[in-house]
Amino acid sequence: MKYKILGNTGLKVSTLCLGTMNYGGKGFFGYMGNLDQYAVDEQISTVTEAGVNFIDTANIYSEGISEVMIGKAIKNLAINRDDLVLATKVRGSMGKSENDRGLSKKHIIQQVEASLKRLGTDYIDLYQIHTIDPLTPIEETIRTLDDLVRSGKIRYFGASNISAWQLMKGLAYSQYNHLDRFSSLQANYSLDVRDTEREIVPLLKDQKVGMMIWSPLSGGLLTGKYKRDGQKEEGRLNKFPFPPFHEERAYDILDVLTPMSEQKGVSVSQLALAWLLHQSVVSSVIIGATKLIQLQDNLKSVDIILTETEINQLNEVSKLPVEYPANVVEVMTMDRSDGPDFLNK
Repeated sequence: MKYKILGNTGLKVSTLCLGTMNYGGKGFFGYMGNLDQYAVDEQISTVTEAGVNFIDTANIYSEGISEVMIGKAIKNLAINRDDLVLATKVRGSMGKSENDRGLSKKHIIQQVEASLKRLGTDYIDLYQIHTIDPLTPIEETIRTLDDLVRSGKIRYFGASNISAWQLMKGLAYSQYNHLDRFSSLQANYSLDVRDTEREIVPLLKDQKVGMMIWSPLSGGLLTGKYKRDGQKEEGRLNKFPFPPFHEERAYDILDVLTPMSEQKGVSVSQLALAWLLHQSVVSSVIIGATKLIQLQDNLKSVDIILTETEINQLNEVSKLPVEYPANVVEVMTMDRSDGPDFLNK
């Protein structure tokens, strides 16, 4: 296993992170999977033995059951809690009252206490806002998260699924008020979905914010089991096509990945994950699976080295169409020594 520093912190995280959305199978997240405690123990044992120290969950995953199962697995396997980096989230609805959702001080404090209890721990390493709350000022949210860091209940805080301007607003507020800042952003990023490269990736590089990736295989589309001709093996996308993806682009990418995987003697999934692991902005890639064999296959991606030619091939087939203002910036900055790509360095 390889490790990276998370953003501008001193925290080392494994470059692969275990995703746990499919634990428990209750409520909305039931379509993701319904792994029982035995399977959860097996997964966590497998990844920790491989050197993974990073586990990501959320309070809304199976209405809190995912957190409970992770806490039980840590005890069942006699894992030293301090050897792990546990990440969870807050924002989604956890009840029927008006304050059972959002990013208000009231809701965040209620939910951090509940997550601590479910996980069976006295601190959370990375506490993330699951997305933005349009009804709560970002100042209130950051003040509350900073208070939780100072109290010792969380070590760091991060964000997920927010726009570049919202993240920058939060970072600026922290800087000018001498508060703890967002250490990471968890975002949807893959060979098929590279939208974050327009505004978010340059921001993360500039501000030294770590990047965690969810759905690195585009909901399973980049595993190769879905075919352009309509032949599809059993999989999550047949039941619920989420997250948003670009199907035709994905098949073009698979046309490059498939022969490349055969030539290198590795799986298509491993190559898709390896491409992300070769991106300097990426701190950790979240992998989740319903079957242990899938998880074991994904773990091998850390050992794959892509040549410059292979990376260029994948970059070319998956590249985003150029949009404003990038098309104008490219022309108007050609007179600078760092060249037209200076924003992405």
